[in-house]
Amino acid sequence: MTNDPMRFGIIGFGLFAERTILPAIRGSGNAVVSALQKRSADAAAAKAHEHGIPHAFATVNDLVEHPDVDAVFIVSANAAHAEETIAAAKAGKHVLVEKPMAATVHQAEQMVRACRTAGVQLMVGHMVRFSPVITRMKQLMMEGAIGSIAHIETQFFYDHRLSHRGWLFDPKVAGGGPVHDIGVHCLDTLRFLFDDDPTVVRAVLDAAPTGDRTEATAAVVLQFSRGGLGSIFCSFTGSYRRSFIEIRGTDGTISAFDFTKSGAPVILHRVHAHEGEPLQPLIEQISVPNLYAHEVRLFVDCIRNGVPNPIPGEEGLTNQRILEQILSS
Repeated sequence: MTNDPMRFGIIGFGLFAERTILPAIRGSGNAVVSALQKRSADAAAAKAHEHGIPHAFATVNDLVEHPDVDAVFIVSANAAHAEETIAAAKAGKHVLVEKPMAATVHQAEQMVRACRTAGVQLMVGHMVRFSPVITRMKQLMMEGAIGSIAHIETQFFYDHRLSHRGWLFDPKVAGGGPVHDIGVHCLDTLRFLFDDDPTVVRAVLDAAPTGDRTEATAAVVLQFSRGGLGSIFCSFTGSYRRSFIEIRGTDGTISAFDFTKSGAPVILHRVHAHEGEPLQPLIEQISVPNLYAHEVRLFVDCIRNGVPNPIPGEEGLTNQRILEQILSS
């Protein structure tokens, strides 16, 4: 068993990959970036030179076939994930893919099947699960700190005008609008906290998606099989960026702004009541590490040491099916 760092090729080397994924891989402690891919050969070569990356490619096939690549991190547009994952799997490369794992359920099914057939690991980048804010919330829930859980509310919105992704509202590229882009973080967090899947999904979308344009805002209610409700509000029409979560139980609430943040402190509020009135909040400041570096570390560990894959492709597929229910409801 080698102790050498795992060599990653980054597919879809745009701003997000440059600012977030590249430093995360390098900060993981057990991985390096050996190659990158951009559609322009000249742009790929320039970025590789700028960041000291050995290999640059204009096509995914050339990257995945290179012997200096052990695994890929796919950071391209959603609709490209399936084709790129299948190409990597056929080349025997492990795949860490950004959320949502695909644009459609069919694509997600193809990805799971291809990686299973090839015997390679497929992990979906639902990094919020690893946040100590969320794991602390789950611990308090399991301990009964706020009684029986009735409802978990999640919100995530931002101003789409500040995004560099020109395909954000294009369903053929993105699959969905804020439901796919940021609502999936809320959905995955709800499933993780409840340790359960919803049996009822209801949504109102504004504006209604068409064949040419995604929704701009969504309000979703989910009923989970063992009891408890979850809700998601997600939008591209916010005036600023915000995420929020609140767990509501029979004996109190637990809440946090910025629950999706990585590499920054987050404040957790726990509120109990006396005779129907809220008491002073119990406050915890939680230091959140770089969650992207952490997911890379765990991914390499599952490949090298046989540790269970923390978020296998099947989990992403379950999320994809619920996303489709949301958009069709």
